[in-house]
Amino acid sequence: MATGRPLLGQAVPGGPKRVWLWNLEDDAEELARIIQAACKHWSIGPEDIRDRLFVDSALEGAGLKLASSSAASGFNINRPVVEALTEEMMGRGIDYLHVDPFVSSHAANENDNMEIDAIAKEWALVAKRANAGIGLAHHVSKAGATEVTALSGRGAVALINACRSVLVLNRMSEDEAKRYGIEDEKRRRYFRTYDDKNNRAPPSDASNWFTMASVSLGNDTTDGGDNMGVVIPWTPPDAFEGVTAADLLAVQRLVDAQVGAARYRADTQAKAWVGKVVAEVLGLNADAAAKADRAKLNSVIGTWFSTGALRKVDGRDGKANDRTFVEVGIWAVQDASPPEKAR
Repeated sequence: MATGRPLLGQAVPGGPKRVWLWNLEDDAEELARIIQAACKHWSIGPEDIRDRLFVDSALEGAGLKLASSSAASGFNINRPVVEALTEEMMGRGIDYLHVDPFVSSHAANENDNMEIDAIAKEWALVAKRANAGIGLAHHVSKAGATEVTALSGRGAVALINACRSVLVLNRMSEDEAKRYGIEDEKRRRYFRTYDDKNNRAPPSDASNWFTMASVSLGNDTTDGGDNMGVVIPWTPPDAFEGVTAADLLAVQRLVDAQVGAARYRADTQAKAWVGKVVAEVLGLNADAAAKADRAKLNSVIGTWFSTGALRKVDGRDGKANDRTFVEVGIWAVQDASPPEKAR
C-alpha cells in the first residue's frame, strides 16, 4: 500500500497510501529485518516509501492499550489513548493502520463478548473519525489440521461479528500438496487467503495463494547474514496446461488398443496403470518420485474419468483376480470411429 505497487497481485486504488504498522510483539530490529527483506526482494528504495510508512513497536516503548477491565474498576475504554491515537492518525494523514496482534491492544477479557464488542466498536469509531482503514491481526485457537475459518478466532466471537471483512490464512494441506506436486517438507511455505466475511461484496469461493521466498539481507560478509521470509504471489499449476484434445484422443486410441486381461488398470500401483500411457503421450514421468508430474497425471486422469472420456470397468486379469480396468468412454473427437481390432 505504501508503494502503490500491486506487489501481491492486488491493485492499490488511488495510488500510494500512508500506512502505520503498530506491532505489539516484535522489537524494532526484527521489524527492520522484515521490512528490509521486502524492500530488497521488490527493489523498493527509500524514495518509494519515504513519509508514507510509519512503524512502532510496543517492545520499544510504544505500547497501545485501548481498553482494560478488572474486578476492582470494571471495564473501561482508555479515552486519552483513543483521542491521542485518532489525532495522530489525522495529523499524519494515515490511510491504513495495522495493529498486530489485537489481543495485545487491550487488557480486557478476550472471552467476554460485551467487552470485546465495545472495543471493536471503538476501533470502528477511530477509523471513521480518522477516515482510515484499520486492520487487526488476530490469532486463532489451536486448530491443528482443521481448516481455519472466520469463526476460528480465539476469544469472543463479537470481534468477528463487528468486523467488515475477515481474511483467514491457511497453510497448504497435505492433500493440496499432493494435488500440486509439492514436496511435503516444503508445503509449509505455501498458504492461501480467503475473505470469509465480507459484508460489502458478494461472496466468493476464490482463494489467493502465496509462498515465502527466502531473502538474504547480506548483513554479514562471512555467511551472508540473516535470511528472512518475504511473501510473494503463487499460482497453483494448471494440470491441463499444454494438454489438448488431440492428446486425449491419442490416449484413448492406445487404451482402446488393449484387449482382455491386457487392458490398462485404474490402480496407480499396477504395472499396467493407465497413467503410464498418459505420461507417454504427455511427455511426463509416471514414476512416483516425480511428484509434480505424478500430481499432474492424477489430476488429468481424474478429470477424464469424471467427464466420461475414460471409464472404469470391473473384470478379471489373466490369473482370474478381480481388477478394475480402464476403457474409452466418450471419444474426444465427435463422430470418430474407434480403430478396428479383433475382439
